[in-house]
Amino acid sequence: MDILVVLEGANGAIHRISKEALAAAQALGKDINQKVSVLAFGKNSDNLSKEASSFNVDEVILIEDDNLNSYSADAYAETIKQVVEKESPKFVIMGYSYLVRDFFPKVSARLQKPLITDVIGYKTDGGKILFTKQVIHGKLTVDIESKVDGPVLVGFQSAAYSVDNLENGSAEVRTITVTLDPAQLKTTSEEPFQEESGGVDLTAADKIVSIGRGISKEDNMSMIKDLATALKAEIGASRPIVDSGWLPNSHQVGSSGQSVSPNLYLALGISGAIQHVVGMKGSKNIVAINRDSDAPIFEVADYGVVGDILEIIPKLTEAINNL
Repeated sequence: MDILVVLEGANGAIHRISKEALAAAQALGKDINQKVSVLAFGKNSDNLSKEASSFNVDEVILIEDDNLNSYSADAYAETIKQVVEKESPKFVIMGYSYLVRDFFPKVSARLQKPLITDVIGYKTDGGKILFTKQVIHGKLTVDIESKVDGPVLVGFQSAAYSVDNLENGSAEVRTITVTLDPAQLKTTSEEPFQEESGGVDLTAADKIVSIGRGISKEDNMSMIKDLATALKAEIGASRPIVDSGWLPNSHQVGSSGQSVSPNLYLALGISGAIQHVVGMKGSKNIVAINRDSDAPIFEVADYGVVGDILEIIPKLTEAINNL
């Protein structure tokens, strides 16, 4: 086996961040002439395997085990460890979600193999594979090469690759088994797994209404909620909003928050500092509204409106509700 992509599920389907990781794996496989396989396990693993079999992969590996029906970092890490030891992939790739951040380092420790996290791309250099990640809040990028034998564990950052680049195909599903001792599974998690109670997973959102300091005061946040409801969108925020306590940390987008890639990202009163932009620049359609015509957010926006969001948002919400 060459490249193994481990899938994460969300509401019975493949999580968006896993599809992005699979798109990255497909691109890497083409560049270095290696085959891509997919691993599905956990709750709704049968649904995940069926969905994965419609993509251009060499095969889909399915594991069905009652010990994996609810999330356990120990069970997930041990499962991947056993699969890697059986199948001997050169690369093990996942989308680096909050769930994966919890158990993927355990896999690295158990296998004694390197883990490269928050990867945004890769490059080939004379037969070497260099994985690229951002450092210092996105101000610099570094290229990392693994020099050990055996598999390299790679966690791709959300929005690093687009699901639009996924190649469809047809693959066979192969079922395998692992041996899990319930006595050794010391951790369990309530469902659904979240970064914090009441948190949101913006990485899976199709539409995001994101608000910045242009909202002026907390009393005006109600209009953001009305607009999000009208659009059936999740609410995101820049760091000043979260620091002010107007929204929980789970809503923050950027280098110290979540990285997102929705079909629509509505940036309202957000200036566009690099720390925020690195978390949302992978969005398919970026619409920015800001009264400062020189705001950096307009450099990455597909559509821009220069104006006061306090005047525009109520009218926009009304127009959407009238459609």
